[in-house]
Amino acid sequence: MKYSYIILTAIALAALTACEDMDTEPNGGWVTTDQKEQVYNNDPTKSAASVDGAFMSLSALLPNEVSLGEAHNDFGYPSIMLFTDVNGEDLVGEENGYNWFSHEIRYTDRSVSSYIAQMVWQDIYSYIFAANGIVGTIDPETEDPTLMFNLAQGYALRAFCYFQLAQLYQFNIVGHESDPCVPILTDQNADEFGANGGPRATVQEVYDLIYSDLDKAISLIANSGKSAAKSQINLDVAYGLRARVNLVCRKWAAAAADAQAAIESSSATPASIAQVSVPSFKSLDESNWMWGIDVNETDDVVESGIVNWPSHLHSLCFGYSNYSGGFRISEKLFATIADTDVRKGWWLNGEGVATHKEGDTEVDHLADLHSGILAYFECELGEFYAPFTNVKFGPYNNEVGVSTNANDIPLMRIEEMYLIKAEAEIMGGGNGIGTLTNFVKTYRDPEYSFAEGELTAHQEVWRQRRIELWGEGMNWFDIMRLGTGINRLGCGYQQTYTFVLSGSDTKLLWQIPETEIQANQQLSEADYNPTSPVPEAVKATGNETIADEKIPF
Repeated sequence: MKYSYIILTAIALAALTACEDMDTEPNGGWVTTDQKEQVYNNDPTKSAASVDGAFMSLSALLPNEVSLGEAHNDFGYPSIMLFTDVNGEDLVGEENGYNWFSHEIRYTDRSVSSYIAQMVWQDIYSYIFAANGIVGTIDPETEDPTLMFNLAQGYALRAFCYFQLAQLYQFNIVGHESDPCVPILTDQNADEFGANGGPRATVQEVYDLIYSDLDKAISLIANSGKSAAKSQINLDVAYGLRARVNLVCRKWAAAAADAQAAIESSSATPASIAQVSVPSFKSLDESNWMWGIDVNETDDVVESGIVNWPSHLHSLCFGYSNYSGGFRISEKLFATIADTDVRKGWWLNGEGVATHKEGDTEVDHLADLHSGILAYFECELGEFYAPFTNVKFGPYNNEVGVSTNANDIPLMRIEEMYLIKAEAEIMGGGNGIGTLTNFVKTYRDPEYSFAEGELTAHQEVWRQRRIELWGEGMNWFDIMRLGTGINRLGCGYQQTYTFVLSGSDTKLLWQIPETEIQANQQLSEADYNPTSPVPEAVKATGNETIADEKIPF
């Protein structure tokens, strides 16, 4: 019998990251779904192991090694965060032998036979498989608070995964409701899916499941009265996820309401100007984090030394960035950041220093780290990395050059909720500029003001998102929901990779890997997204600005 590749790889990947007390008996045999359900009903706290395992799987070392071999860009969902960010225009990197994300710069990751395309597909469906394992083993009518909360984790994680898939494999739902999206695998159809495969559902069908799962998760968490560590999905995060979905679906009032609900139900508060005047964004303990991946020193990805998110993205620790040149902000975007905006110091400037102004005072973001930087790099500050290289993310324990890359990974921060609320109000006819101005003046730039001119209000809130959420795996999803396309002119790329792609260009869509097409009986080659050659470079004129990048609605 021919089994769906999704099912086979999901089982294999889940097995690699499974908690033993969740999935196996003492003799090594697999615990069945029915056995798990009985155990959970007898002792609700046991379901926590299943939940922990699902969220731990988001950051696994080489989860695809069995099927794809060893690749140093294979470390779970943070890999996908980097794949997508580097596909865009705001994370500028050099194509060289040390940059494991060169395929994303070149757009050679889009082939149906690409190991990266296969990795993205396998990773996300393995998380869905784990979420289904939670949903399918807890009575949906349970009144036990612990089981209610844990069931909500399964629903919310599954919704998150399908939301990411929907934005990777098809254009925005608005105008594409009936277009083919991705196969829907749930706890209800897993056996049938495993035996006979499953077709691509429509975009609308995928979003119907996303909304259904998030609605259930919000209700269950609220009624349970429970909360957990920031590595799981609490009520504020569930509202935040639905706010993101509403923003994509252009349900402006609902997006604003959910963002406000997230703010009100959260204990998180935006980071102050002082807090982000030094390299930060490294720990779940930071006051502005709502949700993130909890990384510990003993985790396999950390003990690998260099096969992890900080190694590739962060500039102040030891890793691939030291040799690839790291990742820089688009020069075009950097030019829009006011000197009085604290975020100006999240990247080296043209002189190779990271500063912003407070009145007449120049605040050096690396002042407390200078001695360590000079000793580690053995050169004058700014010579090791090129101008515009990021220093946003602090090194573990603030130790420059540290090889213990145990930084936590941000998945949602409270600042995003203020930006969602502002955008939704702008587009829905409310006082979004007031919301935006109050946020930026309070937490990022006391001298900020905005009036429509070169940029529309919608472009301005997008600019703020691009700056605030840089490097956090969000930018690509904005590009797809806004339909802006890619415009790398003036960003600082090597000429060969200076691409301009319209928002409807099929090169933007990820490919279902050929392994899935070959194994899934309900898919055929007609289910590949349209294939097209890699983009051709365009020459810059030297006069490009972000005002050239229009939002087509």
